[in-house]
Amino acid sequence: MSKLVTIYGGSGFVGRYVARRMAKQGWRVRVAVRRPNEALFVKLYGAVGQVEPVLCNIRDDNSVRTAMQGADAVVNCVGVLVSIGKNSFDAVQHEGAGRVARIAAEQGVTRLVHMSAIGADANSNCEYKKSKALGEADVTAAFPGAVILRPSVIFGSEDQFFNRFAGMTRFGPILPIVGADSKFQPVHVDDVAAAAELAVLGQAQAGVYELGGPDVETMRELTDRMLGVVHRRRLVMNIPFWIARINGWSFDMIQKFTGGLVPALLSRDQVKALRCDNVVADDARTFADLGLHPKAMGAILPDYLWRFRPAGQYTAIMDSAKNLKT
Repeated sequence: MSKLVTIYGGSGFVGRYVARRMAKQGWRVRVAVRRPNEALFVKLYGAVGQVEPVLCNIRDDNSVRTAMQGADAVVNCVGVLVSIGKNSFDAVQHEGAGRVARIAAEQGVTRLVHMSAIGADANSNCEYKKSKALGEADVTAAFPGAVILRPSVIFGSEDQFFNRFAGMTRFGPILPIVGADSKFQPVHVDDVAAAAELAVLGQAQAGVYELGGPDVETMRELTDRMLGVVHRRRLVMNIPFWIARINGWSFDMIQKFTGGLVPALLSRDQVKALRCDNVVADDARTFADLGLHPKAMGAILPDYLWRFRPAGQYTAIMDSAKNLKT
């Protein structure tokens, strides 16, 4: 019988790419999610019955244990960008991560891959980064042989980074950003999934790997790159951090009183995160140590940001028509 991998958060942005890769490797894939009915699309990644979504709440021991039953390997891709109610940073990214690792060790799972983030720091005043670091510590303590992946900001067709800013260009001539001078090292989602795949297959040594793409750019440079791809001219306005904190507080209050029904454009915690660079450390293990070569943004962004262009899919035709002689 083929081997089984349980992927917590396997229908999410990163998890679905990991699920697809493991299915292609011939593994049975169990996708553990809170809403299996919204994850039925993952069944198409493999043969009939090869990829199955199952109900799981990472905050509950029995739920995590049931989803892991019989698994040879486990990948934890669960994470939240905004702390809301019971799904707080600490509950999901700290306690949840430790719970998965502890139960994996109890059940004799062979390999564990944990998805963290660059900038994880137990002493950070950013709750997101702090919870990621505490989660890493619990994972390492419970499962010393775990592979921990720390990607920079992840881009891809379903991302909440370039897609969000590109969408904002439709609503006016001004594009506000926060942390214009902060540096990022965007990494393609499938490259992160490739690293997780190697770890599941036992082709990566235990420990932490920081994953960044070949380009390091500031927030302003990334915004200018995006504007070039979508063929729009906008005034990029950097919002001072003190104003951004006020805006973040406002959005946090809206989230609190609506129970998360209204999506937050910015939170106070995100403002804290944007103060720091998000790049691979000089002494970190990277894609190179895995024998992987990450793809550049320029080769990927046009493939999915074209829909934000004024003429959408007809842009190339219209540009060609301009060159016709009358």
